Amino acid sequence: MLVLSMMLVLVGCNSATQKDEAEQSKKETNEDKFLNKVDEHYAYEFAKSLEQFKTNDKLGYRTAGSEAELQTGEHIQKEMKKLGLQEVTKDEITVDSWTFEKADLTFKNTKDAKEVAVLGGYQINFDTKGSKEFEIVYANRGTAKDLENLDVKGKLVLIDINQREDWWINYPSYQAHLKGAAAVIAVQNGGYAEVDDSALNAQDICGPDDAPAFSMSRKNAKELKKVLKANNNSVKVSLDAKSTVKMDQPTYNYYGKIEGTNKESYILLSAHYDSYFDGFQDDNSAIGLMLGIAKAMKETGYKPEKTIIFNALAAEEWGVSNTRYDWSTGAFNQIFNVHPEWAKQTFANINFELPAFEHMDANEIRSVYEFKDFLTDFATTVPKVNGIYKDGIKVVTPLQTWSDDFSFSIAGIPAIRNDFQDSQFMHTHYHSQYDDQETYNKKVMKYHMNMYGTLAMQYDKQAVTPLHFTTRLDEMQKTIDKKVNGQSDELEKAIAQTKELAVANDKKVDEVNASYKKAYEAGDMKEAQKILTDHKVLNDQLLATFKQAQDDLVRLTWEDEVIFPHEHAQNNITNLSNAITVLKAGKVTKALDDSLYLIDNNWYAYDFEKEVYDYFTNYVTDQPTDRLMWGAGRIVGHEDLYDVIHSLQSKKDGDDVKTEIASLEKALETQKVLLKKTNNEEIQSLEKLQQLLKAK
Repeated sequence: MLVLSMMLVLVGCNSATQKDEAEQSKKETNEDKFLNKVDEHYAYEFAKSLEQFKTNDKLGYRTAGSEAELQTGEHIQKEMKKLGLQEVTKDEITVDSWTFEKADLTFKNTKDAKEVAVLGGYQINFDTKGSKEFEIVYANRGTAKDLENLDVKGKLVLIDINQREDWWINYPSYQAHLKGAAAVIAVQNGGYAEVDDSALNAQDICGPDDAPAFSMSRKNAKELKKVLKANNNSVKVSLDAKSTVKMDQPTYNYYGKIEGTNKESYILLSAHYDSYFDGFQDDNSAIGLMLGIAKAMKETGYKPEKTIIFNALAAEEWGVSNTRYDWSTGAFNQIFNVHPEWAKQTFANINFELPAFEHMDANEIRSVYEFKDFLTDFATTVPKVNGIYKDGIKVVTPLQTWSDDFSFSIAGIPAIRNDFQDSQFMHTHYHSQYDDQETYNKKVMKYHMNMYGTLAMQYDKQAVTPLHFTTRLDEMQKTIDKKVNGQSDELEKAIAQTKELAVANDKKVDEVNASYKKAYEAGDMKEAQKILTDHKVLNDQLLATFKQAQDDLVRLTWEDEVIFPHEHAQNNITNLSNAITVLKAGKVTKALDDSLYLIDNNWYAYDFEKEVYDYFTNYVTDQPTDRLMWGAGRIVGHEDLYDVIHSLQSKKDGDDVKTEIASLEKALETQKVLLKKTNNEEIQSLEKLQQLLKAK
């Protein structure tokens, strides 16, 4: 009897234990399982593994179409298969390739000892075929005035540059090229590579491959300048360099999937695998993070409703020669040329950049306008981590052109990325040899893996893509300057009419997604599937509306900032009017210093020859779309003030400037006509959006 009682107790205990375990299992969500499997050490180790592939033994570099980039891609493909991703695919794209093997400059310092400066590279063709002797001269900032009385033919030209405050490398390098220089050697004088005087910098050159440029550290330049000063600004140096650009070469994007119940509806995660130097943050860590998310999802057996695509992209840093829009080549090709069908099937893109560093006190998510509300709500569910991001999560808009997410968004895929562009890191470490493992923050990596992995799962719980068009319309309204814009009433009326429909649309989207999420989390997949089926047309229309907004309402300044179309002429009218007013008061200097440089790309008219100015204007306005890629059709217009500016530069306050005022007044009338045209086009675009919103 005692034995029987004990057996009954044991059976009862086992039943209770099993019941408790079942209850516990039931309570554990997919997110919980995912978070328990996140392994930031895996992400870190895989990020490090990418550093083995390089074109330059001393500095790294894994660049578009190079052997190092090709090897890295194969390495990532192998890892995707190892993780168990499905349909691992290698997509060929065409880029202009760049292989930077070396650039070592040797000179005798002030102590008559040999000093070797290892130089950074830009995307140019230059081969000394071994060590070659050159004469080198110093040319201040490399402007037309700096080179005017300097013989640079066949010589190396050392210049100081601040690419953040002044101009990009293409302007002084092309100016020197026109004067017959062998190459420019640029020294960062603030803006980038501020971390240390030994830091080099690399950027996309945005210019032709036959106007060579290299990068030198401030440390080496300081010593070289001393030697130049002691020798009447001319000394002999030897340079051993090889940099090769080839047009129309193959490289590859890679992707793998976790297939969902719906094989034709996607959530797209992306990161690029090319780099300058070792590129530990930019973008090794992003590849590590993305594959780390895939690994955790696979290990938990996560079975999504939508198919999740993990896309490793080539040629983000640069991939097309001699165009202003020479970056994000891999992503642009992927979505516009290789898989354009993804645009109509993808709920969202999450793009990763420099993700293992605490860039700011707030963890910023940069987003298209339409996702701001959804992401703001999501941010409240993400637990804080002690020691990082004391100001929590902040959603910022709009997307900017710095990274691959912009290419995806203009194709019609609502996109976001972890933000970095306003970080001090951009001034100090970015695109330098100091972007290395020392910058790694374990807590930040884990936090981002947790946050963006669960965000992908939240997207998976939406029946329709959670777009709120009211956000874009509100921002558009804010940019109208009634003092300048004569059609502001008509434009505001069109915005208000569109917003009325958008408010109802936002409400419907939220209701549908709340119903779907409730059924999904309750395990009622029959009801969840019915909601999906019933609202497929709504989701298709949402994506079509988003694409229409991207086509018609996303434009760029001449400095690549995202604006609404009317802002272009508004800005020009404001600054032309201000310049005319102060010139009529005899204030020439004020017009030049406060207003004229803010009109289109006329900043460059101040310091470079007309041929340089025209070259970098025309390659935006006149190039075919395949060279302009994501920038094609995004510039609203151009007002050429070169002659006016140069004429004013030759005058002083109080001089006769009637001719210049007349030219500016003519330009002002042109901009007023352009603004009217742009307003009318925007009103028509809003009417199109109204029709699409009504269809829902």
